[in-house]
Amino acid sequence: MKNIFSLKGKVAIVTGASRGLGKGMALGLAKSGAIIIGASRDVKGLNQTIKEVKALGSDGFAVKTDVTKEKDINNVIKKTLQKYKKIDILINNAGILRSGPAEKMSNKDWNDVININLTGMFLFARAVGREMIKKKSGSIVNIASIAGQFGFPNAVSYDCSKGGIILMTKALAAEWGKYGIRVNAIAPGIFKTKMTEAMLKDPKTRAAFFANIPLGRAGDPKELGGVANFLASDASSYVTGHVLVADGGWTAGL
Repeated sequence: MKNIFSLKGKVAIVTGASRGLGKGMALGLAKSGAIIIGASRDVKGLNQTIKEVKALGSDGFAVKTDVTKEKDINNVIKKTLQKYKKIDILINNAGILRSGPAEKMSNKDWNDVININLTGMFLFARAVGREMIKKKSGSIVNIASIAGQFGFPNAVSYDCSKGGIILMTKALAAEWGKYGIRVNAIAPGIFKTKMTEAMLKDPKTRAAFFANIPLGRAGDPKELGGVANFLASDASSYVTGHVLVADGGWTAGL
């Protein structure tokens, strides 16, 4: 019987693959046989990720990338096509957080978050989408957040960027379905990453988070690997425009 979760021979670009959720998903896809092209500004972290990808028996390479720069995005696509001739999967993950009271947020902090989290994600989806349209197939997985479904205090720019990602996902799914391209999103809750490190170290903040999570803990980035694998593989061949929540049950009670 065909293994519908297999990604053997599939070529996947993973943005923000140098650490955290991006790395967790890159390694998860590699375990299922995917070739991984890691894209991030952190070359040292990327090289480590690709080293671990190859240790799993898969292949791939790292490309220094700023997702807000179209020339960098085009360079990733060019190098991927030169070596592997196709792009099957995009894990659109790169993102940042700038927290603080809305009334004190600077224009720069607002613009940085929107430019990286939302505009950069669109630019990458658009560029990869053009290639997927040519071959009439592909799977794009955008990383949103439960913060895009309800408002987290002191994170207005992040909340807005993630809400935008969810609507962008639905819009692209509606538009590109005719080309055989599936576009879905993952909305993670609290995971153990560098972005959440300070929050999880604070006992009061951690306790407040965990009180809302039925599973009573933060997620591990490797746990997102299986979720991404499902949406990238034939196991979800009739799923598009969907937002898959991975939050330990946080939003179940809302």
